[in-house]
Order: sequence, then C-alpha cells, then structure tokens
Amino acid sequence: MSLRLFAALELPEFVCERLLALMRGVPGAQWRTRDHLHLTLRFFGDTPEPLADDLDAALSQAGLRAKPFDLRLKGVGVFGGADPHALWIGAVENPALLALAAECERAARRVGMKPEPRRFAPHVTIAYLRNPDRERLIKFEQRCALFESEPWRVDSFTLFSSRVRRNAPSIYSPEADYRLG
Repeated sequence: MSLRLFAALELPEFVCERLLALMRGVPGAQWRTRDHLHLTLRFFGDTPEPLADDLDAALSQAGLRAKPFDLRLKGVGVFGGADPHALWIGAVENPALLALAAECERAARRVGMKPEPRRFAPHVTIAYLRNPDRERLIKFEQRCALFESEPWRVDSFTLFSSRVRRNAPSIYSPEADYRLG
C-alpha cells in the first residue's frame, strides 16, 4: 500500500479566519475549506509504506536541524498565467522558511525520492479555478493586494496524507508532527 504524502505548515486559527473572510467574489473559484488551508513545504506524492517510514525518520531529523521562526502571509497571486488554475496568498520572504523547505527536500532525496523540479514558492492555495471570470479575478487580486496577516511562531511542521476523491475535495490527514530545533 502507498500513501500520497506532503509536508506542510499548519496555519493558526486567526490566520485561517482572515483567509476565509477573503474567499468570495470570483465566479469559477472553488474555494478551499478550513481543513485545506496550509503552506506546503514539499509534496512527496504516492509513497510506498516502507519508504514512508524512512521519510518519517528523515523528516524528524530535518525538523531538528531547523530553527523556530516567525512567519506572515502577504499578497495574492495566481498560478497558470494566461490560463489561471489556482489562486494563492503568499508568504513574506523568510530565510528560515526557505531553510526548512530545503531540509524537507534533502530528507526526500536522502530516502531516494526524485528531486522536486520546481523552485519552492511559499504560498497558501485558497482556490482552484475553472474558467474564472477574468474581470472578477482581477478585482479580487486588486482588493487583496495589500493583504498581510499578523505573524505567528512556527515551531513544528506536519506530514499529511491526502486521499483523492472523484468530484470532491481531497481528505487530508495528519500522519506525523515534527518539532523544530
């Protein structure tokens, strides 16, 4: 059996409340629920259970090498360029966040996973888009361009499994938590 895995930062409730309050006004947006709001550090994909056990151990070590830090979300954007498919809120540039994501990448490679081909772009996906109303999408981006959350202390990260469902959002389940430092 295999698990579809990813490492992510869970968001504090006060940040989620602010994000949920933004989620309106874009026809064609499939807004994420509270359970789906997180900042992905590394997506691992389908992982056989023996490899998942090795990954768990490697991520535990990665957490010990990282230091706790403060983080804020800021700004808004879309992935997909001329054919937008996801709407996101960004994270303020943070060397400690980048270092933690790099530790997760090293953990994946240490257990034999292929390198992530894309550069890490810290963000929280707030909606997936299907033929969005472009004008309303632009207005949403303008309305949220100055969004900035209060900072919070990041002192752990989580390994999640994701169960994909047809015509319904995936179900995310925490599998392990890792303390930083």
